[in-house]
Amino acid sequence: MSSIEAQHAPAARGQMRAAVLHESFRVSIILKGLHALIETVGGIVLLKVSPQTINRVVMSILTQNLSQDPHDFIATNLHRAFERLADGGSHFASWYLLSHGGVKLCLVVALLWNKLWAYPLMILMLSAFIGYQVYRISLTGSVPMILLTVFDLVVIVLVWIEYRQQIAHRHGTA
Repeated sequence: MSSIEAQHAPAARGQMRAAVLHESFRVSIILKGLHALIETVGGIVLLKVSPQTINRVVMSILTQNLSQDPHDFIATNLHRAFERLADGGSHFASWYLLSHGGVKLCLVVALLWNKLWAYPLMILMLSAFIGYQVYRISLTGSVPMILLTVFDLVVIVLVWIEYRQQIAHRHGTA
């Protein structure tokens, strides 16, 4: 390797690292957006469709699983969750999903449009959701909730890194 190549190698690695972090940020934000869209649609469905109808549909799907294995962890827990929903939890669930999904959806769009104000708001919002998720994890020990919380922590780190890059770029110090 020539001395010129040796001088430019660290800069090339730094640019490669920045590109990977930026793409990781974009992918994580798009995944957050898809999750937010699913939450929003789920909230609308819960508002528009009666809990009893949802429960009947879910039970008809789960009946096959439960008849094969009455101790199936996922099917049994889904069955319990939808029974509680049919017993009156649908309004809270629908408004929770609509607000949670709607806020995230707006922030994801703003981040994809590089709106500087959205970066700290996304960090703040995800931090608040993580606080609630940790509380839920302490009550239930839910593995999916743990995975969601870890993903949210990764997204916070990526948003922070991207925010710093955006500020540096706008001030011409990138």
